[in-house]
Amino acid sequence: MAKGKGKRKVGAGDVASNRYASYRYELIERLECGIVLEGTEVKALRTSGAQLKDGYAAIRDGELWLHSVHIPPYAPASRENHEPERPRKLLLHRRELDRIAARAAERGLTLVPTRVYFSGANAKVEIALARGKDLYDKRQALRQKDTKRDIERGLREAQR
Repeated sequence: MAKGKGKRKVGAGDVASNRYASYRYELIERLECGIVLEGTEVKALRTSGAQLKDGYAAIRDGELWLHSVHIPPYAPASRENHEPERPRKLLLHRRELDRIAARAAERGLTLVPTRVYFSGANAKVEIALARGKDLYDKRQALRQKDTKRDIERGLREAQR
């Protein structure tokens, strides 16, 4: 019997994850950041999650900002709600920020959010320093994924 093609779940403890980032980019280095949120954003994250697919991080005026991440409005807070795609400040130590800024200044590197999760009561964002993949690299990754799936299928059939 075939399994249903339901929406794939995010990892344990994750609010949202950007699985498409590893397909689009070669992830070089990952970094954990705090995020500055309004009250309704925290509640919306806990209830309905966020969408990271088109998100990116940029350094502006010596601070790290998260752009194009959609946190849906919190339904019970009709009047005092937040703007869903506003830029959000990310929190890092100055030493880490300077190091990541120097690396991101290299040609072809960008900062991409990969996960949003809660660590205790605090919301955290994992960002990755990434380099865009070429079309050839994407095809090669799909080929490797297909061969791995075929091998696993063959092993399962052999165990029956």
